[in-house]
Amino acid sequence: MAQRPGTPRLLREINDRTALELLLHHGAMTRGQLVERTGLSKPTASQLLARLEALGLVTVTGTAAGARGPSAQVYAIEATAGYAMGVDVSPGSARAGVADLSGQVQGLADGTVDARRSADPVAEVATVVRAAARAAKVPLRRVAHLVVASPGVHDDARDVLRHAEHMPAWARPGLRAALEAELRVPVQLENDVNVVAVAERARGAAVGTDSFALLWVAGGLGLAIDLGGRVHRGATGGAGEVGYMPLPGFAAERSGGRPVNFQSLVSEQAVQTLARRHGIRAGTAAASVRRAAADVAHGGDRFLDELAERLATGIAIVVAVIDPQMVVLAGDTAVAGGEELRSRIERRLRHLTPLRPRLALTAITGTPVLAGALEVGLAATRADLFTTSDATGSRAGGAH
Repeated sequence: MAQRPGTPRLLREINDRTALELLLHHGAMTRGQLVERTGLSKPTASQLLARLEALGLVTVTGTAAGARGPSAQVYAIEATAGYAMGVDVSPGSARAGVADLSGQVQGLADGTVDARRSADPVAEVATVVRAAARAAKVPLRRVAHLVVASPGVHDDARDVLRHAEHMPAWARPGLRAALEAELRVPVQLENDVNVVAVAERARGAAVGTDSFALLWVAGGLGLAIDLGGRVHRGATGGAGEVGYMPLPGFAAERSGGRPVNFQSLVSEQAVQTLARRHGIRAGTAAASVRRAAADVAHGGDRFLDELAERLATGIAIVVAVIDPQMVVLAGDTAVAGGEELRSRIERRLRHLTPLRPRLALTAITGTPVLAGALEVGLAATRADLFTTSDATGSRAGGAH
């Protein structure tokens, strides 16, 4: 029978979750501090902490001396109560990580994956996952959620990865089922750019924004759309596949009589071609952009202006449709240009649209796709664990 609003069990779960979220985001605190932040009575807070400690979700980490009376016990999230894993799969490699309930990364592993031609890319990814679990000293059976992020859009109903034509081996039907059968843990497949946006909202440039778009410019091109804290996926999951968006105004870039799309203007090859046209030669698009930004006096200025024109034109179309509070630039190519490229895009954007979103560089460093996959996995793990107890005190979800 469904619980009615206001029943003791529901109120208890709300209080438990509120306390756990406070401990998670603000760190360890005493019962008195918890009372101050939640408005709960001291007896209710005491019962709540005792219940969460019995469930293994909080632990006493020490005492804090008070001005009067005995020292107060200090409570913190029990980080080992649950674990999540994230995996970043690209056409040629994979990186996996394990994080505990507090978000602390406990182990990492890297490996080679041939997502284009391998006879068994699932086994290759599984090898990296197992290596990360060993590095973290966490058995796979204790992992509550494994989030695998890669290019493409996963059709959950059909278990098919779409829009990943450059990774045909990885995009074979039955991908999630194969991963779950191999690893025996729950698997969630996510788009790589979407999970970067999750990390950006959680602890990056987009913290506190109402809505934002994240444009990823690297070997591939993608867009994530966050509306009120939720990633907008579209009717088929394809929202943000802006690489297909035609930009017919760039007549000089026509190929085979067809107008180019956004991807063909800012792809790895396109950026390298543009760089060479301006006398800039480097091993990758990101390196070319970085070199140009460091030496604008010798071809870099004109190259960055042309690249900014292309990027601003695509962004202007996005801005006109969703009117976000912010646009975040992410991915190796965009980040390599730093403020030199960002400011040029912003100036050009002002000529193309009267809308004025803030244009910011990503604040997520290191491996943003893995960071985002872990954020998604941790959110799911915490949601399971923080629905804490029923009338008999049993766990409603968990990692044990």
